[in-house]
Amino acid sequence: MERYKLSAHTRGWVVGDFFPSLIHSNEIEVAVQNFKAGDREAKHVHKIAKEITIIAKGSCIINEQLFNEGDIVVIAPGEAASFEALQNTVTVVIKTPSVPSDKYLLDGL
Repeated sequence: MERYKLSAHTRGWVVGDFFPSLIHSNEIEVAVQNFKAGDREAKHVHKIAKEITIIAKGSCIINEQLFNEGDIVVIAPGEAASFEALQNTVTVVIKTPSVPSDKYLLDGL
């Protein structure tokens, strides 16, 4: 058995084509992310990867739509996405393939 801390991984990313990672893979990325109420992520797009976000706890706004615990959001390649936590929120994010440079910020939030 091995033991790790989520805090030792950049922004909760634990699987993917980057270091540190628990499983190094260019096929998939996985993160567990914690957001405080009011945290925001700038609008961005992935040109290659599909992103699946599971709202494990809390509630948030993604692309001006409300999502709550248990909801799943699928963002297709080329589709812009923004994020705002309405309360303390935990997400599980899965992206495929793993292309760390595939994040393009758009103007504003």
